[in-house]
Amino acid sequence: MTFASLSCLSAVSHAQDALTLDDLLNQLEQGQITQTKQNQARESQFKAKVNQQQDMLNDMSYQRDNALVLSVQLEQNFADNEIKLANKAEALDKRLGELKELFGVLQQVSGDTRSKFQTSVISAQIPGRGQFLDEFAQSMGSSSKLASIAEIERLWFELQREMTQSGKVTTFNREVVLANGDRNNAAVTRVGGFNLISNGKYLEYIDETGTVAELIRQPSNRYLASTSDLVNSGGNTTSFALDPTGGSILSLLVQAPDLKERVDQGGPVGYIILAIGLVGLLIALERLISLVFIGSRVERQLKSAVASSDNPLGRVMQVKDNNPNLDTETLELKLSESILREVPKLSKRLTLIKIISVVAPLIGLLGTVTGMINTFQAITLFGTGDPKLMAGGISQALVTTVLGLVVAIPMVFIFAYLNGRSRNIVNILQQESTGIIAERAESAELAQSQTLAGQGA
Repeated sequence: MTFASLSCLSAVSHAQDALTLDDLLNQLEQGQITQTKQNQARESQFKAKVNQQQDMLNDMSYQRDNALVLSVQLEQNFADNEIKLANKAEALDKRLGELKELFGVLQQVSGDTRSKFQTSVISAQIPGRGQFLDEFAQSMGSSSKLASIAEIERLWFELQREMTQSGKVTTFNREVVLANGDRNNAAVTRVGGFNLISNGKYLEYIDETGTVAELIRQPSNRYLASTSDLVNSGGNTTSFALDPTGGSILSLLVQAPDLKERVDQGGPVGYIILAIGLVGLLIALERLISLVFIGSRVERQLKSAVASSDNPLGRVMQVKDNNPNLDTETLELKLSESILREVPKLSKRLTLIKIISVVAPLIGLLGTVTGMINTFQAITLFGTGDPKLMAGGISQALVTTVLGLVVAIPMVFIFAYLNGRSRNIVNILQQESTGIIAERAESAELAQSQTLAGQGA
């Protein structure tokens, strides 16, 4: 293509130099002759390369034939080796006999023991046991190596040591990873094969890194108290909260939410219920103190004939003293008026406590409905495949109900108690008022009898 382009450029150049048509015709004829010679030269070069390609093809064919022969030889050798290997394997099985079954049992036992050591807290005190068991299990699975008596005795020794150490309470020093990420050398107490404790806290053994770490979340104080008792027991018998599962139960205990987290699960509705309960408790405390003081003053007034204005009974008695000449019916009305004036002071804000006892479970029911709405929305969006997506709404529903009942039930008892004290004081006022009226009526009747007797005389 390049040659044709150059030819065209040359022809154009000559055509520009030609002065007549004859000159142009001669130039074109000479150019065609030149191009023909070049084509002939290229054709001869191509024919020469054809011979070279044929030689290469013959060479590759020869190599292919040799490779085929070698392949047949290798296949035959492979078949012969397979037969020899099968014969040797059969001979090995016959020679091993019952030992093969023994090695299979040893491999299984070493694998099970390795799995046990991965979760055993005894490995925190005796590290490096897993490496031997891994190597031993691999050697038992290999058909080219037999276990020695020393290795079998080492396996028995590790099993015996695990059983022996699981029945001891031992204290040793090692590095502990604290909950904040710091590392510190501390005295670690191992309780058999169950738990690790240090400084009054539970620890966990991590086999992947070979470290002992403090649990980020500790169980409740009920269990932590037993760790201090064990450390300070001095070898004496003491109670201790151990985990017989090696950590499974403890992990569930530390995941259980505490009181604050339970309240947080109730959300805003839960805090509203607690705020209402706190208001009710403050009102009940104020009413209790007030009624106790009023009751003590009323009791003191019952023992005194002099009316005092610092208590309801004294104020009722002052009505009689201030109106000595009133008739019985008018005095009765005056006393009733005085008692009615004292009743609101005795029963004030008790109705609010009763309202709180009724409203608290209703607000809890509101939180329950809200939590179930959130649960169904999560089911609509994500389905029921993951229960954790629904746990938040269900927790809110249940916690708000519990908080509502926790506030309402004590409020009912508090209202009943305070209302009873208030009614007792009112009953005392009514009893004393009735006595005053009866005394006045008796005095009036006696005076009337004396008057009639005087008129008869």
